[in-house]
Amino acid sequence: MTVLETERLSLRLIADSDAAFILQLLNEPSFLRFIGDRGVRNLDDARAYIENGPVASYARHGFGLWLAQRREDGATIGMCGLLKRDTLDDVDIGFAYLPAYWGRGYAFEAAAAVMAHGSRALGIARIVAIVSPDNAGSIRVLEKIGLAFERKLDINGDGRETSLYAPAPTQGPP
Repeated sequence: MTVLETERLSLRLIADSDAAFILQLLNEPSFLRFIGDRGVRNLDDARAYIENGPVASYARHGFGLWLAQRREDGATIGMCGLLKRDTLDDVDIGFAYLPAYWGRGYAFEAAAAVMAHGSRALGIARIVAIVSPDNAGSIRVLEKIGLAFERKLDINGDGRETSLYAPAPTQGPP
């Protein structure tokens, strides 16, 4: 089921039939480095990730990570969506794309649409993001959609710092 469409992308619910793509994406070196190892090693693991992650989030919160596909040819390029983590007070935006699709504006296009959908359609007042401090590409996307560095946190309790990005304060009249 399609959740959102942009000029070039369609974002839809992730289903069991997407297990092969999820297996590939979650084992990309960039995903492992910047997001983390989700322990997805085979198609059964990928199906379990889909059921316990995105599908469970859809049922519990009415949102989650959505599959991003190019409208022109249906190519599956990544995922983008909203997450409600137990370790964060706010809903956060998350995204990951296959490296072959980096640098084409897809991450920004999807993230901007997801942010708008979250605030307008879902009524979420504050959407934040967490990012590895050395993930320059994702940080650029977050800044482009209006988020700014707020503080460092240890979200997993493992001593690794994560950067929290939040809506940039608006400037009032001078």
